[in-house]
Amino acid sequence: MLDDTDRRILRHFQADPELGTAELAERAGVTQATCWRRLERLAARGILKGQQAVIDWQALGYAVEVSLRITLDKTVTRAFDDFLAGAREIPEVLEIQTFLGRVDLRLSVIARDMPHYQQLYRSRILTLPHIADIEALMHVARIKSDEVLPV
Repeated sequence: MLDDTDRRILRHFQADPELGTAELAERAGVTQATCWRRLERLAARGILKGQQAVIDWQALGYAVEVSLRITLDKTVTRAFDDFLAGAREIPEVLEIQTFLGRVDLRLSVIARDMPHYQQLYRSRILTLPHIADIEALMHVARIKSDEVLPV
């Protein structure tokens, strides 16, 4: 699927996504035109999905992160769809994951402090439809947060 040149370009691009095409090409050992064509091809194939700004939410005053493990009432036909539609509307929900097993979903939620989390939990989270069970896991420390792939 990927050849050595693609992998080399991706490794350098992941290490420093702010590199210009000329610098990336130099580090990857290819011409600028080759690098540009390869990046375009990787994007067209859906391997490169784009670039994004990463904002440190803690620097913006959000000090609390909670992982909520949620089990839905699966006797309701549209339980997943209804729940997801509501959860997507809560700005403090940073991530929604679905699972197979006892737990159906996990929400990653941020708040400014514990009173803000408590208000958010009571007024927004607990009002989401079809919750059968919910477990809150308070985030203590992030040990590894790396999206760099071994290419």
